Amino acid sequence: MAPIYSCLRKILSALMILAAAALGGILFIPGLNTAEKSTGLTVHKGMGFMEIVGEMKRSGTVKNRWQTILAGRIIPGFHNIRPGRYTVPPGMSNFSLLYYLRIHPQDEVQITIPEGLEQREIARLFSSKLDMDSSSFMAAVKARTFLDRNGIKGSNAEGYLFPGTYHFAWADTPEKAAEFLVRQFRSFYNDSLKAVAASRGLGETSLLTLASIVEAETPLDSEKPLVASVYLNRLKKNMRLQADPTVQYALGEEARLLYYKDLSVDSPYNTYRHAGLPPGPICNPGSASILAVLNPADTPYLYFVATGRGGHYFAETLDGHTENIRKYHAVRNSR
Repeated sequence: MAPIYSCLRKILSALMILAAAALGGILFIPGLNTAEKSTGLTVHKGMGFMEIVGEMKRSGTVKNRWQTILAGRIIPGFHNIRPGRYTVPPGMSNFSLLYYLRIHPQDEVQITIPEGLEQREIARLFSSKLDMDSSSFMAAVKARTFLDRNGIKGSNAEGYLFPGTYHFAWADTPEKAAEFLVRQFRSFYNDSLKAVAASRGLGETSLLTLASIVEAETPLDSEKPLVASVYLNRLKKNMRLQADPTVQYALGEEARLLYYKDLSVDSPYNTYRHAGLPPGPICNPGSASILAVLNPADTPYLYFVATGRGGHYFAETLDGHTENIRKYHAVRNSR
């Protein structure tokens, strides 16, 4: 019997060696189960390992699901893959594929946030570019815990979402994306600018509120110090700002031509009905508008109206303003 047992042991050992070799091949042979060219892989939040492997198969990242599943089950932790968009190199082994997805940063998405967008518009922009929906972003920027953590005293983050061109991870959470934008504002609004604001009697909220109105009034950086001077002069004289963009914000609608009846909308943001600044910013201003409020032009202007050709006419008196309105209508009627 001894020779038989010895033979069985040899056969078993041989089988174990073959199994180990086969397993090693499945795990470590490059290109055995992966694509010959780079592929894209999308992993959404909440996807389990089996769903992710199914996505690998659909995208052509792997040829056979079972090899990748086996590798993920054998190697501790390798079945935990972070959400994101990945560009997967060709010819990887099953082991290197899963290791790559564990340690490699997700592909980034470049997003440009123009000056003057409202937070709801930024929410829509992010939902079209990143793995988030607009409602979750809006909930994040209104959450008291988020606002307190970022030193925002208002009821939302309007005004603090600093415009610019940035790179975001596709699977960034709404909180992380919004917090990044707030940090960009904090980085811009340094101690030197805070000192200028303080010397002008402007707190952070009032600065951003006035800058947001300037931003909404003109896209021309060269005009912004002039527009800022008008509103600062009005505040000094206790005149109502009567800024159309604040009415537009109060209406909560998409931008459109305002009617006289709109000017009576009952809202603290309606600066035709209420004196002083509105409760908070009406959009997210860029650096030029903020600097315009901190360094306004030295003018006696109290009024301005569009030229009809781009830009604005400015006036010190109501008679001068009336004449500028006449010129504006003449331009419109000539078209």
